[in-house]
Amino acid sequence: MKLVRLVKAVCARPSIREIMGPLQVRTFQHDFVPRDPNAKPKRFKYPQVYDPYGPRPPPSDKVVELAERIAALPPEERRQIGPTLTERLRHPKMQVIADEGMDLGAQGGAGAGAPQAEEKKEKTAFDVKLEKFDAAAKIKVIKEVRAFTNLGLKEAKELVEKAPVILKQGITKDEANDIMEKIKAAGGVAVME
Repeated sequence: MKLVRLVKAVCARPSIREIMGPLQVRTFQHDFVPRDPNAKPKRFKYPQVYDPYGPRPPPSDKVVELAERIAALPPEERRQIGPTLTERLRHPKMQVIADEGMDLGAQGGAGAGAPQAEEKKEKTAFDVKLEKFDAAAKIKVIKEVRAFTNLGLKEAKELVEKAPVILKQGITKDEANDIMEKIKAAGGVAVME
């Protein structure tokens, strides 16, 4: 009897199927057109050089005419265009990069005539080189080196101990003379190059 009651109690509850009803079924529907299996893939033409600024408009006729006139100039006059434009447009002067200790290879070729022209010009940038110093005056020399190089104590000490060494590069003649006098007063010997 108990078993019959238990079966009726269980059957009296509504089943999940009665509560939810039939399960919903959703089939996948394409929202795109299927690819043609016989179609060949598109071939994109990539530019040889990536230009981050995108395509540029062609130069105007005035610019093309100016370029042709510049190309027709003799080489001597073409060399004068860059410095003249720099001066005219008030561009800042480029800083000279020291090439000491670098092997630049053969210096011949197209720019072989340039060093002769540079020798005629008066030198405007100088380097100060510490040749030697008295052992007793080492601390004074280190203090002077720190004063005009903005180095820390350790860096200035290592620099002075490497003598002969260049202390300052690309400075004016007045600054170089002033530094040389200070080092001489401290007990060192400096030369200007």
